[in-house]
Amino acid sequence: MALPEIVSPEEWRAARVALLQDEKALTRARDELSARRRRLPMVKVEADYRFTGPGGEEATLLDLFAGRLQLVVSHFMFDPEWTDGCPSCTAGAEEMSDGLRDHLARRDTRLVYVSRAPIERIEDYKARKGWTFPWYSSFGSMFNYDLHVTLDESVVPAEYNYRSQDEWVAQDPAWAGWSGEQPGTSCFLRVGDDVFHTYSSFGRGAEWTGGSYAYLDLTALGRQEDWEEPKGRSDSVRGNTPDFAS
Repeated sequence: MALPEIVSPEEWRAARVALLQDEKALTRARDELSARRRRLPMVKVEADYRFTGPGGEEATLLDLFAGRLQLVVSHFMFDPEWTDGCPSCTAGAEEMSDGLRDHLARRDTRLVYVSRAPIERIEDYKARKGWTFPWYSSFGSMFNYDLHVTLDESVVPAEYNYRSQDEWVAQDPAWAGWSGEQPGTSCFLRVGDDVFHTYSSFGRGAEWTGGSYAYLDLTALGRQEDWEEPKGRSDSVRGNTPDFAS
């Protein structure tokens, strides 16, 4: 293993202080980026989306707020034909805690999961995992398609992470004909009984809504994935699929 260089405590401290300056700059840059995110305009949700919740109860998008001002939707990849949810989405959901959701609730924000699978399959998988967070089915609605987490050119033009399929293919031919479920996170704001879409992120944007990568990025071995620098830092280099299966 290509481990870090061994130095004296004085040398380590000097190097750490130098890195701290860059970390502070990144923190300030992240704060500014978050402020820009909060300044984004918003779009009123006009569609009458319908969801199915626990016990088969029908719910509107407004119902998903449960009276709170903000709603965060985690788009969990679960095709209607699957019996199990996506392994990577599962890994992220396994880090979800009642405490985190309680803290969000204290800031007038509710976090829910939404998948396109029928509620019966969602409830079965949720029970097998022992999860307690609220999870709704969008089966039969346009919600997933309009939020661009289900790609199907026969329904709506395919777009993911704000790029059309043609743009993705130009970057990587493997995207040709790509369809199906994708991950993402979407945020909504309630003003009275009106709902507004304020933000959505996809791909690596999900890393900051789970705890493992944020912690691993602080360590000497990092994520121990094949794309990271410096090379040779781990004896067990993994791919960048965030399922934590190995």
